[in-house]
Amino acid sequence: MKISKDSIEVKMEIPGVVIRQRRDFGDASGLGKISGEYFSLSAGVDTTPLFVGLEGNLCQCPHWGYVLKGKLSTTDAKGIEERVSGGDLFYWPPGHNVKILEDADIVMFSPQNEHTHVIDHMKEMLN
Repeated sequence: MKISKDSIEVKMEIPGVVIRQRRDFGDASGLGKISGEYFSLSAGVDTTPLFVGLEGNLCQCPHWGYVLKGKLSTTDAKGIEERVSGGDLFYWPPGHNVKILEDADIVMFSPQNEHTHVIDHMKEMLN
């Protein structure tokens, strides 16, 4: 799921302050500690080969984030592709691969235990 900033409902606006809120933007119940992550990614990066060996050969960790710049696409187990770009909030449920379409900087929040497992797996795949 993704949403552009301008599509998020304004809940409060006063001089110098605009508060937008998108409710039900993913479910973090029961996930334990969350990690905040900043990724800088180059165009052409494709996680598909790095996730081989994980369940379904996909990242099984949910992520909530914001694209500062660039463009990315995710593909889920059913082959459904979604694109996000600079200015988009996103939620990627478990079961996805990621491709970087344009150099990108993103901020993500992820369950730390699950995502540490995925990151460690990717590092092993590079050895």
